[in-house]
Amino acid sequence: MTEQFKDASVLITGASGGFGSAAARRFAAEGAKLVLSDYSQDALDDIAHAIGDETGCEIATLAGDVADEKLSECLVALAVERFGRLDVAINNAGIAQDAFEKLPKTDSDEARRIFDVDLLGMFFALKYQLPVMEKQFRQAGKGGAIINVASVAGVTGASGLAVYAAAKHGVVGLTRSVAQEYARSGVRINAVCPSFARTPMATEMLGVEVRGKIVTEEQMVRGIPMGRLAEVSEVIEAFVFAASPANGFMTGQTLHVDGGLTAY
Repeated sequence: MTEQFKDASVLITGASGGFGSAAARRFAAEGAKLVLSDYSQDALDDIAHAIGDETGCEIATLAGDVADEKLSECLVALAVERFGRLDVAINNAGIAQDAFEKLPKTDSDEARRIFDVDLLGMFFALKYQLPVMEKQFRQAGKGGAIINVASVAGVTGASGLAVYAAAKHGVVGLTRSVAQEYARSGVRINAVCPSFARTPMATEMLGVEVRGKIVTEEQMVRGIPMGRLAEVSEVIEAFVFAASPANGFMTGQTLHVDGGLTAY
């Protein structure tokens, strides 16, 4: 590892999940100090202890629900209090629909929860991260980088996942808009848009009956030109690329890590 993030303060939400835990390990290996958040404090403790034992990385944790605005405020404050600044934020926390269903069959409470977590939670995160990074830039000439985890469903349609797709389209819209707003304020904001990757969120769908058919990996990758699921490590490379200080002229972009799905 190059340790290109040595002593950088990196905030990661959804830190005990597939992408979140892998990102935490990768940024720790690159020399970062971590602020980790997820819904379960026990899961956070497990990942923090494991990474700490592996790397000696300094880690602060705070459990909570990203749909609660106060959590985003407290996470940014924790980063500044413990590490003096916030250099990178990876807004990864999110949920998907429980089943593939046509829109009229989607439960309204489930739809509200998806919008609250995936879209409003992203709004809250940006609301508190952006001013701190802008202030850092004005005071010391070094702002920060924000990576919003969207989905390929945020740039295409997603049959059976209309609410999830709508929320992720909103994430892309927020990303592009605030990237323009803060382009001269030392803050870069980009979105990573994976297709199905080998995370629990995807693999737990395997073997589930959807519209009378059992979901298989072959079906899941049918529309992907590469014909396979993404490995989690391949998606994390996009996180690192988007956050890298060497990548200072890229902002407002959607990085499609999708095996060619959106190349058509």
